[in-house]
Amino acid sequence: MINLSPTEMDRLIVFTAAEFARRNRSLGIRLSHPEAVALITDEVMTAARRDMAYEDIRDMAGRLLTTDDVEPGVAGMVKMLYIECMFAEGTKVVVVFEPIAPGDLPLSDDIVPGDVIPMDGDIELFPGAPVVAIDVVNTGDRDIQVRSHSHFFETNRALRFDRAAAWGMKLDTPAGTGIRFEPGVVKTARLVPLEGGRTVIGEAGLVDGPLDAPDAREKALETARLRGYLGA
Repeated sequence: MINLSPTEMDRLIVFTAAEFARRNRSLGIRLSHPEAVALITDEVMTAARRDMAYEDIRDMAGRLLTTDDVEPGVAGMVKMLYIECMFAEGTKVVVVFEPIAPGDLPLSDDIVPGDVIPMDGDIELFPGAPVVAIDVVNTGDRDIQVRSHSHFFETNRALRFDRAAAWGMKLDTPAGTGIRFEPGVVKTARLVPLEGGRTVIGEAGLVDGPLDAPDAREKALETARLRGYLGA
């Protein structure tokens, strides 16, 4: 069994990623940002272990890759590398400026790494879906947050609204968002039907099955009334 320190584990990860990058490069695959950084880092750390001079290592590091070797935009993401290396005299940081040199292939000026390019016009959520607007009031003593994916019928029992009208519905909001209901404040919630298989499992346990099954809504309303859900 080999006991490795965190530093030694990091070194093995860098080496593995660098080998992956070398394989891709040998096949003519242009390198991604992590692959390019791993390859340069591994070569610099190996050179330090071979006791190459600091200046020679920096010179070598700047000649390992060009923009022809990496995906478009990667060179702009790697402006500087700080690499902690083990030299004979101890640990030192090697700083490599602009490690990916210009290549021969033309560069695209309109590529910005991480840039979000939206489509023209507005995106309509749930086009054609029928919308139900219901008034909701939080009768509790603290805020209640309802998320976009929740079956609105089964939301917190302290929310008072027409639960029958909310059967099989969810918030008309983008995925991952929601509405916060403050105590005593009336808010209007826009709801749209749940789609897909229309089977609800979990939530508050009022349905646990197909929404469109015979008598499903009536049974769920009766269960909600027995459990103290307001508006049922």
